[in-house]
Amino acid sequence: MASPTIRLDDELDRTLTELARAQHRTKSDLVREMLRRQSRLELFREARRVIAPKAQAAGYLTDEDVFRDIS
Repeated sequence: MASPTIRLDDELDRTLTELARAQHRTKSDLVREMLRRQSRLELFREARRVIAPKAQAAGYLTDEDVFRDIS
């Protein structure tokens, strides 16, 4: 497992420490989970950026348009 080094300002470190204590977890565990979530969100945003123009060109402008065709 890799061990990157990051620097946190004092406020962020306090927040992370408080969250870890409240959840009975380590700061490392929380940071790993947060990075996983954020990386998935960024991947989703990138996929959406690529797919959205094609969907719009095909007439899919709303969720209802998609549901209409797959229901």
